[in-house]
Amino acid sequence: MDCEMIEPLPAPCLDVVENLRAVRGAIADACKPVGRDAAGVALVAVSKNNGPERVRAALRAGHRLFGENRVQEAQGKWPAFKADHADIDLHLIGPLQTNKVREAVALFDAIDSVDRPRLARALAEEMDHQGRRLPVLIQVNTGEEPQKAGILPRDADGFLRECREDLGLDVRGLMCIPPVDDEPSPHFALLREIARRHGLGVLSMGMSADYGVAVAFGATHVRLGTAIFGDRRALLGTPIGG
Repeated sequence: MDCEMIEPLPAPCLDVVENLRAVRGAIADACKPVGRDAAGVALVAVSKNNGPERVRAALRAGHRLFGENRVQEAQGKWPAFKADHADIDLHLIGPLQTNKVREAVALFDAIDSVDRPRLARALAEEMDHQGRRLPVLIQVNTGEEPQKAGILPRDADGFLRECREDLGLDVRGLMCIPPVDDEPSPHFALLREIARRHGLGVLSMGMSADYGVAVAFGATHVRLGTAIFGDRRALLGTPIGG
């Protein structure tokens, strides 16, 4: 189904437009009690597992900042969109394997999930090779979860110095994903403190379930998928518990 060819928009695409409007309003509401300007909070629309018709609906609504988790999926989806919309800002927000660095540097406009020294070195080398200097975020594993990507908080200072001073990466800020069952506030506060120590201005934290809290703790970027595009499993008829 092609949303651009149908008027009025079919329901799934119309939902995307309405959800974007609602989320922007909710971000503005979250900013008011802490005296923040909503313009200082960028909305990263996480489009993983969503087909081109739903992404196209977001583009038609004027949205341009998107996040994808996997290089291969992004390669199949985004080149055509970027050819039509030169102002798209596409971020890689998921784990990046070193054997996909070349493709990632060529396609994305920012890498938000730099999580280990080997990857940082590979990115620096490939950016030099391609002549592209992409902004990056360092992913911090604030919950110290063994199954989750990210530099440990105790190693963050040294890793940041290595990325900036030794490798010359354009580190703009930090990213985190708190443990699912934890209160997110301490994790957001920790990320904010690490960023403050290093004079970093970007804090990518907060997803569909906790972005209001993240805004209160200074998030400059919130990453929302379900709140914008809906639950992909429900759209496909897959049981939510499955």
